[in-house]
Amino acid sequence: MNHSRVRVSIVIPAYNEEFHLRSCLQAIAEQTVPPYEVIVVDNNSTDRTAEVAAAYSFVKVVRESAQGRVYARNAGFDAAQGDIIGRIDADIVLPANWVAHVQAFYSRPDSERHAWSGAGYFYNVRLPRLVSFAYGLLAFRLNKLLAGHYTLWGSNMALTRRQWRAVQGTVCDRLDIHEDLDLAMHLHRLGYTITYDTGIKTYAELRRVHSERQDLWNYLQWWPRTLREHGHRSWLICWFFGAFLLYQAAFILVLADKLGAAFKGKPASVKSDADVRV
Repeated sequence: MNHSRVRVSIVIPAYNEEFHLRSCLQAIAEQTVPPYEVIVVDNNSTDRTAEVAAAYSFVKVVRESAQGRVYARNAGFDAAQGDIIGRIDADIVLPANWVAHVQAFYSRPDSERHAWSGAGYFYNVRLPRLVSFAYGLLAFRLNKLLAGHYTLWGSNMALTRRQWRAVQGTVCDRLDIHEDLDLAMHLHRLGYTITYDTGIKTYAELRRVHSERQDLWNYLQWWPRTLREHGHRSWLICWFFGAFLLYQAAFILVLADKLGAAFKGKPASVKSDADVRV
């Protein structure tokens, strides 16, 4: 594809995200290269999510009544008209060159056979660089060992519209597995390559670590369950490293945050694009 002709759609599934969505959309408004379109999928929000989205002239609001992130994602992907479908979450803040970076990747001669995923910088925790590095090691590097390929990460990913059309009828619609990893597995089975690009990171908030312990434990089961759903015997290894150990690590992280807040103040927030390129 020609760089200047690559049309990038950005899809943002959203459920009760009025608090985060404004920062997310403002970062899109400040892109060095504007996206072709931005689609916010309102998944039965009971707050002002749809109103916040509609306040931005470049945003198209799509309604999805079936509750669940996978249904909202599918609705947004189906509505997208760009050559490339970018996907982020509503609490993500993009660096200013994100669209340009995705365009450049999909301008390469062989890029149409690749689904793309970038990394994240978690700004709302103590030692954000260390936490972000560890997350990338587990979520991407370990997953490649367990599944034979990298995962896609719903907070920073893109694929071609043709790729989506190829798998849209076969992706799982379960709400208790990782829909982005499931999507990567279906694409991989069709011969597409999942590319993990550490050259650009989105600003992300590590949410579930600070949620109720039972909710976190249930969420951590999604990873091994996704592997098991797709017939990977490595799900047992994933359960130990991806669930049990992470559950313990999250407790330590929360404790460190509480102690740090007591003695040194709150964790650092996003300051500039330079913060995210680590």
